Amino acid sequence: MLEKVPEAEYDEIARAVYLDRDTSKVRDEQHQILILTAGTSDIPVAEEARLTAYLFGNCVKTYYDCGVAGIHRLFAHLSDIEQANVIIVIAGMEGALASVVGGLTDKPVIAVPTSVGYGASLHGVAALLSMLNSCATGVSVVNIDNGFGAGALASKINKLR
Repeated sequence: MLEKVPEAEYDEIARAVYLDRDTSKVRDEQHQILILTAGTSDIPVAEEARLTAYLFGNCVKTYYDCGVAGIHRLFAHLSDIEQANVIIVIAGMEGALASVVGGLTDKPVIAVPTSVGYGASLHGVAALLSMLNSCATGVSVVNIDNGFGAGALASKINKLR
């Protein structure tokens, strides 16, 4: 693919081939998308969401490995949670981080279950069901491992503000 389109780039972590045609690289710092992951194994999906949102012209900030098993790591980012316009939460296992973040903010939260995990995670189905059952207001869910969908939706919401 890269041989046929030499201007294309490959992001190994996001597992994405893309063309960055935005030569201005100007991003509005007042309209920020925040991406949080529960664990480090969620990073590839987060990077897909980050790259997507960035290529759609957004300012994106990320914090990885701040899940409920060490919730103090999440609380260290409360000011950024309050300042973000849209928050993408990516979590495998039980998917609890989306409900926690949804309860901390009045901003839209896009929850992305990931297929990582062990035991009864069922390749992301357990996290998907937990996120769909969240009672926190303003939490919406995309499909398992859908970083692109989350980044695109966050961009659309961000441009409305």
